[in-house]
Amino acid sequence: MLLLVDLDGVVYRGLDAVPGVAAVLADRAARGDDVVYVTNNSMHYGADYITRLRAMGAPVEEDRVVSSARATAIWLREHHPAVRRVLVLGAGGLERELRDVGFDVVTAAHAATRAGQEAIDGFDAAGGPDAVVVGLDPQLTYLRLAVAADAVRAGALFIATNRDPVYPTERGLRPGAGSLVAAVEATTGVTPVSIGKPEPHLLEAAAHAVGRSPREAVMIGDGLLTDIAAARAVGCRSVLMLTGVSTLLHLDALPDADRPTAVAADAAELATILDRLGP
Repeated sequence: MLLLVDLDGVVYRGLDAVPGVAAVLADRAARGDDVVYVTNNSMHYGADYITRLRAMGAPVEEDRVVSSARATAIWLREHHPAVRRVLVLGAGGLERELRDVGFDVVTAAHAATRAGQEAIDGFDAAGGPDAVVVGLDPQLTYLRLAVAADAVRAGALFIATNRDPVYPTERGLRPGAGSLVAAVEATTGVTPVSIGKPEPHLLEAAAHAVGRSPREAVMIGDGLLTDIAAARAVGCRSVLMLTGVSTLLHLDALPDADRPTAVAADAAELATILDRLGP
């Protein structure tokens, strides 16, 4: 079985592991399941996830963590080969993923420092960026936001790593990347291409990383409007974990066609459901 597993709100919440989930995934991997992690979080670099997951006892191999940052870099390279310079409003992991596939990355922080209080006229003699990629930026400032908006307004391709309005942490829900994306969209009037869940691109990239079709997968996630909606978009089964964003009240408000295949309150229920869904 192919398991596509969300991270924030499923495997961990902020710095805290969700009890028992890593052990369930380790058991499934020992039985021969392919476990690939898919996260809308764009802040971290792929290798950082691997270190963290191994410390929690979760099964993980190289290239089996596909973040929205990684999927965005792959999608942009494949669909817009003419793009060379990319302005990033986001964290260091997103910058590194874009550099890894060959883009010339300019950070909004650097551009904002150079622009000061004035509108951006171009980053240097080579002109402005070909694309603007927006993810979650914990160091957000007004000037960074203004620089990204100016570049989009000037004609740069606008790409969102994801549109999650909130981000689950050990201290509760915090503003997500979608909050920043919405600000740039509101001030420019330009709708971005979105790569992360609920769009299908992230799950497609994750399944292709192990040479399989996303339709074969079971998506395990905590967000009805992201994880479960993405599963519907690629035509695969899904398990909603009640350990993160979505609650039973949210689930009850959905029509039957939008509901997950199964619902698990904790790791024990997840293990039972996976036994039922596959070998």
